[in-house]
Order: sequence, then C-alpha cells, then structure tokens
Amino acid sequence: MNDRTAAAPAPTTPLAWSNRFATLGSAFFTELGATGMPDPHWVAWSDDCAALLGWGPDWRETGHAKGHAPPLQVFSGNALWPGMQPLASVYSGHQFGVWAGQLGDGRALWLGELDTPSGPLEIQLKGAGLTPYSRMGDGRAVLRSSIREFLCSEAMHHLGIPTTRALCVTGSRLPVRRERIETAAVATRVAPSFIRFGHFEHFAHHGKPTELAQLADFVIDRFYPECRDEPAPVLALLQAVTERTARLMAQWQAVGFCHGVMNTDNMSILGLTIDYGPFGFLDGFDPRHICNHSDDRGRYAFAAQPQVAWWNLHALAQALAPLVDNNVDGLQAALAPYPEAFSQAMTGVMRAKLGLAEARDDDAALIDSWLQLLAIEKTDFTIAHRRLCDFSTAPDAANGGLRDLFIDRTAFDAWAVRYAGRLAGENSQDAARALQMRLVNPKYVLRNHLAQTAIDRAETGDFSEVMRLLKVLSRPFDEQPEHEADAAFPPDWAQHLEVSCSS
Repeated sequence: MNDRTAAAPAPTTPLAWSNRFATLGSAFFTELGATGMPDPHWVAWSDDCAALLGWGPDWRETGHAKGHAPPLQVFSGNALWPGMQPLASVYSGHQFGVWAGQLGDGRALWLGELDTPSGPLEIQLKGAGLTPYSRMGDGRAVLRSSIREFLCSEAMHHLGIPTTRALCVTGSRLPVRRERIETAAVATRVAPSFIRFGHFEHFAHHGKPTELAQLADFVIDRFYPECRDEPAPVLALLQAVTERTARLMAQWQAVGFCHGVMNTDNMSILGLTIDYGPFGFLDGFDPRHICNHSDDRGRYAFAAQPQVAWWNLHALAQALAPLVDNNVDGLQAALAPYPEAFSQAMTGVMRAKLGLAEARDDDAALIDSWLQLLAIEKTDFTIAHRRLCDFSTAPDAANGGLRDLFIDRTAFDAWAVRYAGRLAGENSQDAARALQMRLVNPKYVLRNHLAQTAIDRAETGDFSEVMRLLKVLSRPFDEQPEHEADAAFPPDWAQHLEVSCSS
C-alpha cells in the first residue's frame, strides 16, 4: 500500500492522545500522512517499551484498538488509530560544524502524543516516506539501519543511559536504493519529546522571535517547569540543558559509546541520546576512534564528543539570545557549568566502574592512568572493565585474567599496585566490591559485529537473531553463560566493518 494513510474507525477502547506539540501551530510542522509499505511484516519488537506505553503482552495483536486497524498496519504507515495526528516538524541546524539551513523531519513522522502510565510520550515513525523536509532523500529507512537503531535504543536504555526508545521495526520487500538495493523498513520510536537544538536554531535563524519564544515557553512549561520560577527562565532552561547534556556525555564516554554524527539537529533538548545512525561501541580503546566512515576529518571522534556537545550548546545559546535581549554575560553564565558538570559526572561514573566507594583528590590521576594504559595497547574497553570487577587485593594475587589483556605487564603491574593501595585505603572488600562493579560495568554491549550478524540473517528473512540479541542486551550486566559468545573478543572480520550516515 503506497497511498497516504487514512484514519481507521474509532476504537471501542480509545487511546488518550494529548498531542501538545500539535497545538504550537503550522509554523512548527506540516501535517501529512505516511506513505505505507506493501505487505508489511514484523521484524522486531520490544515488549518492554510497549509496557512503558501501558500495553500488555498481546499488544501486537490488539494494541488498545481492538477490532480496528492492526498495530502492524499502523506501525508500517498504512493506517492510523483515532486521535493520531501525523505531522513532520521543521528544524534547522549545524552539520559537521557548518550551518546547513532548514532541515526537518525528512524521514520521520510524528503520530501523536499518548497519555501513558509513564506520562505523556510521543510516538514517531522513522522511514514512513517523503515529507516536505526530505530535501534530496526518499524518506525511507532500510532494514539494516532500522535494526541498528532498534537494538541500540533498547540497549542504551538497559545500560541506564537516557535515550529515545524503540517500540518495533516492521519491514517490507519494497526496494530502496542506498549504496545498493535494500528493502524498506519502518522503526517506531518513543520519547517524551523529539525537540532538538535545531528547532530553536530554525526560528532564531529565520528571524521569528514570536515562534522562538513560543517554543521556549512550551519546553519550559512541559519539561523544565522548575525554570519558570527563576528570574530569567530562558537562561535557567539553557543551564538545565547544559547540565543534562554534560551528564549524558559522561555516560557515553564511560561505556565507550560513539554517536558518530553529533550535529545540532541530532541533539535532544531533553538530554536524550537521539538519532542512531553511524554509532558504535568501542572494541579496543582508542580515544581517536571515528565510528562514522563519512567523518573524514574526525570531528566526531570518540574523545571529541564532550567538546562537540559544548560547541552545540553554544549554538543553542546563540539561538536563544534574542529571548534574553542578547545578554551575552547571562548566556555565558548558563553555559559555564558544563566543564565542571562533565568532569564531576565523568569522575563519578569512573569511580563506580573502578569500585571506588569514596571520593579522593588523587582519583582523577588514577582513572586517567588506567585509561592511558588501555589506550596505549587499544585494550578491549568492555572486557577490561568487566575483568576489573574481579580484581583481587590479596598480596599474592596474580589477577591473571586482567593482566593477560596487556602486553606491557610491567606497566599493568605498576598500575595494579597503585589501584590495590587505593582500595586498601578505604578498606574495600573484594567480594562486595565485585558485586557493585558488575552493576555498572556491562558484560554485553551492541558491538558492530553482533549487529551485523543479526542484520545479515534478517536480510534472508530470519529475524530470530534480532530478537535473541535484544533479549541479551536487555540484561547487559548479568552473566548469561548461555550467551558467553556475545561477550567475547570481536572476530577479525569485525575490524573491517564500516558504518556511515546511511547506516
């Protein structure tokens, strides 16, 4: 079915839609339906995300609209449930540090905002066809990229990192051309809001102060109400977003996550991880690692992510400037907490990863020397931290499993002596510390080769590996001995995997 969606009959048990973003008016979006997919089928789904919406385990058969449009058709862009109000929003932004002008939801379609037990949540289709903002694109997503976004969205959530969620992926045999001919898919995303830095940049750049103020009021009143009582609510908003973003960057760095395309239009105003494209989790620890094959200058290299986020926050501040009479001092003051907020958050999460219960002045030096040790030999980031959980402080302990990760045993031994001394200084008990460290050092992350294996099978029509991997990634800190291979060193062929913006 390629026609634009038409509303289904009213359900007997209607969902409650609030659709607050749609009240902003036509300057913010274009109303239109999706372009459906012929003969859709289920690829993958998250019952955990469905539960967030208040839906039971039978949601794929019934949803909350029994007797009406099946969820498969709705989440493939072929039908609507009453109360849905599909639209594509407009925004602008900086891409790779260069002003790109008007952008917008080129292949995303907002279905509406649903009132749920978890609060209002927006539902969005990604890959549901052309919009006025598609520019030279086709508005479609392919199976490969949709599976990657689905798995990583849910994996990041279970790692405890703020993120948009993924409800499902549906697919079709509809051909789509990227570097090669692939098949179409639609990913359904869920979040409290999909508003980006770029939404503010759009109205500031186009000289629309009324709409800019309307958007700021909308965000403050609905997501940052504590800012309303401050003397300068817009500056308070900027500072709150600054601090959230700093904490998010620390969480990314601590788990070895590379986003790959940190344009301002890919930055969430709520401090969520959003727009999974050429992402990757580090295998060997290389701070200079570039996960996006399209990023030939390394702007978004792993180690650069915190600084890029601060650059993006400055772009947001510039967009907000007309609302505070270009109060440069006030804007600078709102941005100023970022370095310290990031540093404190990063040190805090790394203390937890190293099992340090107390904060001490020399912890930063100990952490830095550990990371330098990993970087020199490009030691596997996830495996090293997981094995560190079992570090023994006994005088005769060899700590062979961890030590064997390093070629330079002398350098490791020197660091181990420092580390053991630091642990002894707070009377750390090995068994208790190991339990706590396993709660913050994941055993399972979405390595590229795991995602690629699931994609390869899916492209033959076998989606079982996607669902199996989702199950594993939903328990990233557990041992799961039956899935031990998913926690092993990546195979040699994984070194040749490349992801780009089309991923």
